[in-house]
Amino acid sequence: MAQRTLIVVDMQNGVLATPRYDRAGRCARINQLIAAADRVIFIQHTGPGLTVGTEAWQVVPELVQPAHALYVTKTACDSFWQTDLAAQLTQHDIDSFVICGCATDYCVDTTIKVGVSLGYHITVAADAHTTADRTWVSAEQQIQQYNEIWADFIMPGNPVAVHSSDEILRAWRPH
Repeated sequence: MAQRTLIVVDMQNGVLATPRYDRAGRCARINQLIAAADRVIFIQHTGPGLTVGTEAWQVVPELVQPAHALYVTKTACDSFWQTDLAAQLTQHDIDSFVICGCATDYCVDTTIKVGVSLGYHITVAADAHTTADRTWVSAEQQIQQYNEIWADFIMPGNPVAVHSSDEILRAWRPH
């Protein structure tokens, strides 16, 4: 059976200092996925206001961080760009993963699109990613819009799957 791998993007104190849609609910669902996963990879953004090692850079305290978790630090919206994410996935023989985190319209979206283009089989936890309200659209509307976009993303032979956390957890249960 393939590893049940979860990538958690940018769920950091400094990132979530800006109000995010359904923070408590998203964290609860991410924790359910973390508890069921064989491997968890936390992606942490670094840059202005998010200096490595500072409180702002740390993963939010609501999330469980398993002892065997892996960590990747990035400087761009793309979690693969100039990071060791691809090398870690290769080292652990991972070619598919579930993704969740923040921000739907920036780092989660970019990582999904780049990852699927690189050949990774990606499932989006539709109810476990979040973002902030933007000038022209609410966070909730963006989340629904991006779930629709990803479910219809054209990548012949490697479509993006979009499922609720409950659906993912059911699929991950031993048969």
